[in-house]
Amino acid sequence: MSKRVVILGGGESGTGAALLAKVKGFDVFVSDLKAIKENYKQDLISENIPFEEGQHSLDKILDASLIIKSPGIPDKAEVIKKAKENKIEIIDELEFAYRFIKGKIIAITGTNGKTTTTLLTYHLMKSAGLNVALAGNVGESLARKVAKENHDWYVVEVSSFQLDGTKNFRPHIGILLNITPDHLDRYEYQMQNYIDSKFRLTQSMKGGDYFIYFSDDKIIETEVFKREIPAEKIRVALNNNKAEAHFDGRIMVFELDHQLFNLYQHETTLKGPHNLINTMSAVAAVYTAGVSMDTIRVGLKTFKNAPHRLESVATINGVEFVNDSKATNVDSVVYGLGSYQGPLVWIAGGIDKGNDYKLIEEQVRKKVKVLICLGKDNSKLFDAFDGVVKVICETQSVVEAVNLAFKVSRAGDVVLLSPACASFDLFKNYEDRGDQFRSAVLELKKEVKLVDQ
Repeated sequence: MSKRVVILGGGESGTGAALLAKVKGFDVFVSDLKAIKENYKQDLISENIPFEEGQHSLDKILDASLIIKSPGIPDKAEVIKKAKENKIEIIDELEFAYRFIKGKIIAITGTNGKTTTTLLTYHLMKSAGLNVALAGNVGESLARKVAKENHDWYVVEVSSFQLDGTKNFRPHIGILLNITPDHLDRYEYQMQNYIDSKFRLTQSMKGGDYFIYFSDDKIIETEVFKREIPAEKIRVALNNNKAEAHFDGRIMVFELDHQLFNLYQHETTLKGPHNLINTMSAVAAVYTAGVSMDTIRVGLKTFKNAPHRLESVATINGVEFVNDSKATNVDSVVYGLGSYQGPLVWIAGGIDKGNDYKLIEEQVRKKVKVLICLGKDNSKLFDAFDGVVKVICETQSVVEAVNLAFKVSRAGDVVLLSPACASFDLFKNYEDRGDQFRSAVLELKKEVKLVDQ
């Protein structure tokens, strides 16, 4: 009789786990408290995988020998408590997928910068001709990738939520970019719980594995010193010339495997100091995986970052419009503001996630000439930057925000959408916000062209 596996959650993670479990011969059942999206339903139906939505039937769930929970389901959920009372093993999709992987894993985590670093690492591996898959929080789930075919390498973006459910998950190369307060509601508002979650990345690593981390981050540096991590450590730094990968104020310097390499940021397509960290981390990982520096240099020139992450949309009459809609917290905005010398017209706003705007006050004072608040309730932005920015205005229309930004700009200025807030007051999600911004900018470009003609 086949082992019964119940998957909680019918999103990308849960559906991927269901497909993999089916391929491996398990008796599978999927249960989601909410509605399952149509495309995931079709995936399940096509493989004859039974599922339910809008409820958790405990009689079906507690009959399992293994439960795979989606990362969005917290441990305090009633169904998880019941499963624990019944001594049922509970793991995450990441852990389940790992049990069937034959290749090596490069896993990337951190509060900010994960997606860019993951995409860059994958791009460099792919352009080097390696048999590599991209998975995790960016694109398809790891389980779905493993269900489809085997790869020599898997480049995986992992969140703290995903790491929470891991036991034996072991990346050959792990990257930890930074740790700043985020999702603390999930971690009982205890920062150490969130830190411990991120460091689960290293819990199963062994000698011969590699742990790449941003050593300027005081939290990370303190934790590395406290913990026994048998993997070989590669430090990435902006302020420490002894680190194995560091920026000396002019060039990126790598001392890896007793070899010395230099790299200029203009050799890459990524701007800003935060992208120095992302680039050095990705390059260190890919070189460690066996790709030559000459091949890496070629790949760096052809990389395109993901949409909504400091995406240059268009330049109109010398004014550059940049879509950084993914910047939903102040720490992300630090990177956005730091990527440009100014003057900036900054479009921000949405649902505030408890931001401490003091963190960016000086940057804003020096660089931002106009702040356009795009949200239903902009009171916190007004309170924080009244007297810091000379001109502050507000709108609930992205088209109006773009047109207003263009009116107050001159050639050489940058209009930066970097909201510092969630998007759900006016938009479906941050992608929708970024897409609408991009459309408004491109429409403006057409209109300006017609006038010029």
